[in-house]
Parts: sequence; C-alpha cells; structure tokens
Amino acid sequence: MELILWRHADAEPGEPDAARALTAKGKRQARKMGEWLDRHLPGTCRILSSPAVRCIQTAHALGREFIIEPALGIDSELETMIAASGWPGGRGPVLLVGHQPLLGQAAALLMTGQKQDWRVRKAGFIWLAQKPGPAAQIYIRAVLGADLLR
Repeated sequence: MELILWRHADAEPGEPDAARALTAKGKRQARKMGEWLDRHLPGTCRILSSPAVRCIQTAHALGREFIIEPALGIDSELETMIAASGWPGGRGPVLLVGHQPLLGQAAALLMTGQKQDWRVRKAGFIWLAQKPGPAAQIYIRAVLGADLLR
C-alpha cells in the first residue's frame, strides 16, 4: 500500500476555522503541487479530503475526483485518520488531503512507531509505501514542498 499525506496550501486567517479559504499564494501552491501529483499518481489512487474549505480547494487543484472524509477533519484523531485511509492493508495508493499536526504525526507514527510532531509544510506531501510480505517494511518514497516547484 502507498499513502500520500498532502497538507493543504496556504489559507486565509479567520473564523470559523473550517471555512478558511486558500489565499492567492495557496491557490498557486495547490495548482503546482496538484499538477506534479497528477503526473506521478497512478490512475487508481483513492483521494480523501478533509471537509475544511482549504483542503477541498487543495484537492480540487489535483483535477481528480475525491471523497470528503470527516475522519480527516480539523479536530480528528490520529488513529481515526489512519484508519480512514485503510492503512496498512488497503489496496492501491491513497492520498489524504489534510492538516497539521495530524499529517506529520501520521508519518512519524508509521515510520518510527512513535507519535512525534513531524512538520509537513503547506502544500507539501510525504509519500509512504509499504513493501508487502511477512516483514512488511515502510519506506519514504518521496517528500516534496511546494517551494521547490517553479
């Protein structure tokens, strides 16, 4: 299984938190990263987004169909988010569009077995993969920040 943890792009300040929209910069970040991901993700990739406006807008930039998943929301629990992805036994790749600190914590937990506060930059992603077999190993396939895309 492959799990791609994509943080939403730069968003406007304000309340309520779930209604915050992307800034002009965030729209550019999401578009650039969405284009990169679209070129590299398999067509079978399942895409889940937090119901927060900024995540939905980020997911739209990918240009593929996606499902709004409440388990990825702002106040979600780490274990609930990971379970929604189907990790580790799911079939095919899954892309989660969500929030910090959950995405960084998920990457840390899956890689090290411990909950740590790893940081995922806005519009950046961490792509994890698991080799099948009795001694299933998890490895980092890719990490990319929007600031590296021109």
